[in-house]
Amino acid sequence: MNRIVAFLYGLVSYAIFFGVFLYLLGFLANALVPKSIDSGVAGPWPLALAVNVGLILLFGLQHSVMARPTFKRWWTRFVPKPIERATYVMATNLCLIALYVLWQPMPTIIWEFTHPAARIAWWSLFGAGWMLVFVSTWLIHHFELFGLRQVWNHLLRREEAPVAFKTPLFYKVVRHPLYLGWMLAFWATPTMTVGHLLFAVSTTAYMLIAIRFEERNLIDAHGEAYVEYRKRTPMLLPRPRRAPSPVASAPTASTPAGAVS
Repeated sequence: MNRIVAFLYGLVSYAIFFGVFLYLLGFLANALVPKSIDSGVAGPWPLALAVNVGLILLFGLQHSVMARPTFKRWWTRFVPKPIERATYVMATNLCLIALYVLWQPMPTIIWEFTHPAARIAWWSLFGAGWMLVFVSTWLIHHFELFGLRQVWNHLLRREEAPVAFKTPLFYKVVRHPLYLGWMLAFWATPTMTVGHLLFAVSTTAYMLIAIRFEERNLIDAHGEAYVEYRKRTPMLLPRPRRAPSPVASAPTASTPAGAVS
């Protein structure tokens, strides 16, 4: 494949995703976008439920199946390897755009907080979730995650270097800060409707399942380093550090917790 075309394709895929990412923020906040999760005229709830569950399943299947190493080995027989990740991102873009366009409102309110302080607290959690997502992508090779590093290396005829296993910042506290950020972004709202709750429950269930498959791949890729990391680091919820016992506080030759090469 032409190297310049591949690079431009990667740039376009990334640019579209950035727009889709920002739209999702407005979609869930019911603000600044032409169609949000609760906007529109509600139709029959069985139809709305079927359509919305189908859209989430479509996204989940695409996001999980295309990420599996077995699928990648088969897929790269037809799609050039340098644009494999960019194509994965483009497929994600299409699934999310379909979700925005076809999502059926289910506006019955489950909970609603009207006090200004409560609303500020909920929106603060919402913002914290998005910030955690954004920062976490930079901590784990942002440009590789979205396929730009691959097409850039291809453009320069540079060999792909293996990505080292490391646990920066949030990854020292929980194993999956990216998923934790998404969960905060999906659940934190002062007004929870049936449609928003369906979205939050479905995507959370998907993430909990996806983590199991993702961690199997990480163990295959990083071996004992990831096994030890998983033993000492919680999956999603931070836990308080225990005070060292007198014996444990004595100098030892062991590796400090969180230090993974």
